[in-house]
Amino acid sequence: MSTASTQNPVILGHSNQNGQLRGPVGKPAGGQGSGGGSHQTQQPGQMKQASSTINNGTGPSSTQLAKANPTANTVIKPGDDWKRNLTLPPKDMRMRTSDVTATKGNEFEDYCLKRELLMGIFEMGWEKPSPIQEESIPIALSGRDILARAKNGTGKSGAYLIPLLERIDLKKDCIQAMGIVPTRELALQVSQICIQISKHMGGVKVMATTGGTNLRDDIMRLDETVHVVIATPGRILDLIKKGVAKVNQVQMMVLDEADKLLSQDFVVMMEEVLSYLPKQRQILLYSATFPLSVQKFMNSHLSKPYEINLMEELTLKGVTQYYAYVTERQKVHCLNTLFSRLQINQSIIFCNSSQRVELLAKKISQLGYSCFYIHAKMRQEHRNRVFHDFRNGLCRNLVCTDLFTRGIDIQAVNVVINFDFPKLGETYLHRIGRSGRFGHLGLAINLITYDDRFNLKGIEEQLGTEIRPIPGSIDKSLYVAEYHSENGEEVKL
Repeated sequence: MSTASTQNPVILGHSNQNGQLRGPVGKPAGGQGSGGGSHQTQQPGQMKQASSTINNGTGPSSTQLAKANPTANTVIKPGDDWKRNLTLPPKDMRMRTSDVTATKGNEFEDYCLKRELLMGIFEMGWEKPSPIQEESIPIALSGRDILARAKNGTGKSGAYLIPLLERIDLKKDCIQAMGIVPTRELALQVSQICIQISKHMGGVKVMATTGGTNLRDDIMRLDETVHVVIATPGRILDLIKKGVAKVNQVQMMVLDEADKLLSQDFVVMMEEVLSYLPKQRQILLYSATFPLSVQKFMNSHLSKPYEINLMEELTLKGVTQYYAYVTERQKVHCLNTLFSRLQINQSIIFCNSSQRVELLAKKISQLGYSCFYIHAKMRQEHRNRVFHDFRNGLCRNLVCTDLFTRGIDIQAVNVVINFDFPKLGETYLHRIGRSGRFGHLGLAINLITYDDRFNLKGIEEQLGTEIRPIPGSIDKSLYVAEYHSENGEEVKL
């Protein structure tokens, strides 16, 4: 790692800082069982750029989504077999763990949701509510405050977006609900899900607003009707202070990844945002970890909250964890060995600094493997492009900082590698939660140096989990979908 060259890398794009690298031309980027290579080749001019403001003229509008889906905005007549007309995605036959299958047996129809909302839910491929959704949806619909703790990748976004959309009154042309998230990429992801599941509801207007984008565009968008805002804290506070985002009729505010939003980085902004909201509002807090800062906020601002705790153990049951004991100089060689021996669908590789992210990405490209990289110091348009293209499967490997640990849901990721081991158990928990999403199986591999040895032991004890030495050969049934049961049965872990 320390010997990595700093010359300009080979880039896929218009700038040498856009986060998209590729290996040397003509050299195979890994075949079956390899971590290298992209799923398909795409020229820079063909790349689609994700927008920071969704449904406002720069991203896919409700009209565009309707054209893409012929059942969007269909008039439903009484007595119609409405489910027969849905455009459902292919059924996911992968095995799932009890993290998402240990339910009470409820159906989405049991919650008396609008039929148009149910149509969007089913067309997302959500067949039945997960445990956190079963616990959360009926309570949120009743208007009560919620403090919910559930594992990464178990359906928390659906747990709050479904009741949020159900309670939107389309007769009111004002902001009625806000979702606050800690990162720009998570804001884009959540807003896109919100647009997709509300597409049959006849005009729910969803807007994402984040830092790093043109403020004037957001101001112009807020001149029009907006019902739901998904935002990062700094940007929404700025818009509220300017009098552009009028939040005096907001009835629900959701804090996703609440532990991060109520940390020292954001808590002052969150307190200020709350001061502009009406006294009678509903607050929903969701996270995998809840430190003391969350308890303090809850005591000050939540009214008799309903507490949900689905965290009997902290780590996901479907993620197998290993460590490899190496020196710093051996890390790149070890990573190359993992790429050649593992059957990687997509992988996320974590480093502890932006500089190390770029150096490692360049090393990986020199080894002949395609990779993207992303960190907080990149321009927002490049971050958007990397996030969008990696999510769409245009590259197999992504090198990143902890920017990418919060809520990011990419179902194809089956391997997470901690190139640099984190110092905090909370960070480790969120990192490995990028694989094994929604009860599927995944692999977490940690490269441990002599200086990390006490940290490894401490995190094992803190999380009550076991991180085992990496074996000479890893059973593919632990993390490769093709080796899972064909009927999608639950894995008893």
